[in-house]
Amino acid sequence: MKKISTILLISLLVISCTTIKNVDSKNQKNVSTDNTYGYTEKNPIKVGGVENGPLNELKYLKSLTGPNGEKVTYVRRGSCCEFSTKKSPFGTGLLDIYSITYEGKEDSVMLYLNMYEKSTLKAPVGFKMK
Repeated sequence: MKKISTILLISLLVISCTTIKNVDSKNQKNVSTDNTYGYTEKNPIKVGGVENGPLNELKYLKSLTGPNGEKVTYVRRGSCCEFSTKKSPFGTGLLDIYSITYEGKEDSVMLYLNMYEKSTLKAPVGFKMK
């Protein structure tokens, strides 16, 4: 009976550790390795969806956390950086700029979001996604 209990306990520990590793590696895949992603107008976060652009931006921002799961707060600071796009009825678009911070962070950072074009979403360096 002791052998069966020991085997079950070891199996449970192995399965638990494997599950934790998979969750951690999945979270790491959702974080950009590019230090410019979202931080510059040349490499904005493309949330896509012209009709739902502002809503997509908010959904994306709500999915962000600090590096240890801290709640993120954000404030829209305006628009900038006109660019050409076929996704806009006018042929051009503007990037939205958000000031982002979280509890324990001394300063805020500015993130650039593109609501016209779409790409695989990731968290910028220094953040994670829920």
